[in-house]
Amino acid sequence: MTINTQSDPGRRKIRFESLDDILADVERLAEAERNGKLERVGNWTFGQSLGHMATWVGYTYDGIPLKIPFLLRLLLRPMKRRMLRTKMRPGLRIPGTTEGTLGTELLSTEEGLSRFKAAIERLRREPPTKPHMFFGQMTHDEWISLQLRHAECHLATLRIKGT
Repeated sequence: MTINTQSDPGRRKIRFESLDDILADVERLAEAERNGKLERVGNWTFGQSLGHMATWVGYTYDGIPLKIPFLLRLLLRPMKRRMLRTKMRPGLRIPGTTEGTLGTELLSTEEGLSRFKAAIERLRREPPTKPHMFFGQMTHDEWISLQLRHAECHLATLRIKGT
C-alpha cells in the first residue's frame, strides 16, 4: 500500500542543527532496525532513504544529471532562504524525473548507511563545487543547511517502536 507522505500524521518531528545530529539519528535508527524495532511511516526503506540522501550530496560535487528549465530556476531562486531554514515539504516531484526524484534505488540498510556516511564525511571536509539546480552558487554552510533539511524530510518517516 502506498502511503500519502504529504499528509501522514505519523512522521517524526525532528530538527537537525548539525551533520553530527544526522549521523547520531541514523545510527539510532540502524540499531533499531538490527533489533527489529524500526518502523516506516513512508514508502521507502531505510537503506533507500540513506542512498537517496547520499546521491543528492554527491550531486553537489559531480553535478545533477538533469537540465532544469531557466524559468523554473528563476522562479525558485528567491525561495532559497526559506528552503535552508524551514522543513522541506514531503512528496514534491522534480520535473523531468520518472520517480519524482533521483537516487531511489533499493539498497540494503548497510549499503545505504555506508554510502550516506561517506557522503556526509565528504560534505564535512570539503565544500561542494557545483551550483544548486535551482539556487545557483551556495556557500558550504548553505549546502550543509540544505542537507539537514533534506535529512529531516526523509528520516521523519522512520521511527523506533515504543518511543
